[in-house]
Amino acid sequence: MPVRSLASSVMRWPDADTVRKALENWAGIIRKLHPGIVAIGYFGSYARGDWGVGSDLDIILVVDDSPLPADRRALSYDKESLPVPADLIVYTRLEFESLTAADSRFSRMIRRETTWLP
Repeated sequence: MPVRSLASSVMRWPDADTVRKALENWAGIIRKLHPGIVAIGYFGSYARGDWGVGSDLDIILVVDDSPLPADRRALSYDKESLPVPADLIVYTRLEFESLTAADSRFSRMIRRETTWLP
């Protein structure tokens, strides 16, 4: 989260490199805790490079399968260690394949913008 300097009232927002490193650390931890993860990526302002103060981190997680409904899946992943607010979307492999095969504005943006973590 943003950090207030003790010497001033100015808020400093974490830079893109700090956010990416924290995301990579987070990804390593959740991959160990949730072995069914197929891929982790991010899109939006941090992927495009136009982030700023107040920007959140948009994360896509692709899992083999899930018994949970789509709107409940993200609750299984603790995002508190990330330095900025994060929106997490969790797709099953089949859902993600359908999404990326579609010709919607969102699917085009996901194909164009997503940066996948190793």
